[in-house]
Amino acid sequence: MSNLDRQAVPAVCGGRGFVVAEPVRELLSPRRVQLGESTEVRRLLPNLGRRMVGAWAFVDHYGPDDIADEPGMQVPPHPHMGLQTVSWLHEGEVLHRDSTGSLQTVRPRELGLMTSGRAISHSEESPRPHARLLHGAQLWVALPDAHRHVEPHFQHHADLPHVTAPGLTATVILGELDGALSPGTTYSPLVGADLALTRGAETNLPLDPDFEYAVLSMSGEAHVDGVPVLPGSMLYLGCGRTSLPLRADSDAGLMLLGGEPFEEEIVMWWNFVGRSHEEIERARADWQTGTRFGEVHGYDGGRLPAPALPPVALKPRGRVR
Repeated sequence: MSNLDRQAVPAVCGGRGFVVAEPVRELLSPRRVQLGESTEVRRLLPNLGRRMVGAWAFVDHYGPDDIADEPGMQVPPHPHMGLQTVSWLHEGEVLHRDSTGSLQTVRPRELGLMTSGRAISHSEESPRPHARLLHGAQLWVALPDAHRHVEPHFQHHADLPHVTAPGLTATVILGELDGALSPGTTYSPLVGADLALTRGAETNLPLDPDFEYAVLSMSGEAHVDGVPVLPGSMLYLGCGRTSLPLRADSDAGLMLLGGEPFEEEIVMWWNFVGRSHEEIERARADWQTGTRFGEVHGYDGGRLPAPALPPVALKPRGRVR
């Protein structure tokens, strides 16, 4: 999914200077962003208070939206570099096309994982016809310097491992959780998991104390380490945890995001992750001139133009602001 904000704001993220080295309970509120004509998303990362969680650098939550009489998601071809995109649905379908020739419909609780590497372009749209409801999350993972120029590729995994406990089913999207390992390719130590809780569930989820974590609420009423987390909000949890208490007052859906704090500082602007203003500037120019990012075939519409760069060079601001 693209960052369709026409006033794209640069952010320098990463580095360990602002990592919270102990357990905390920091509730993050979303910023609402219009995505095309019929989809509004709630943006949790980057946030005014926190820019990354491990290598997770971008989190949008959308829906559930009734799109029975709407076109649904319509995101024209756009570029990415230096990151992975993770498409995760609770309801509906998304048709993915990219410049490597991938064509795949992603359905609820299936992993759509696109590694941009040095350069890729893709589009995302609701199929025709499509389901009545659309509900999901779009996330980006920053690639470390050693791997950020890999060949672009797309992976689709419909069969993912699970961790279960009374009242809890955890689907491991990326990385490893309690011994269950996702087949999705990762380039830094991280974890992403979908947590389905039944009403009345009360359990503890095992965690890695070296990771920092956050929990995104997708639906229902749940308490995370005693804090009520409403749908569309995210609770940052810091590091140093060996387990996470969870309680559900209704059937609830959460997403657990975590990883080793990302040591490198990155510059993130529009749909690019780089290391300098000059690198971002070159990527924008390459997209505008139709070079490097390839071509998406089959989408009914034109490419998404890049917004204007800011008038000043991008400067580091760290993990938090």
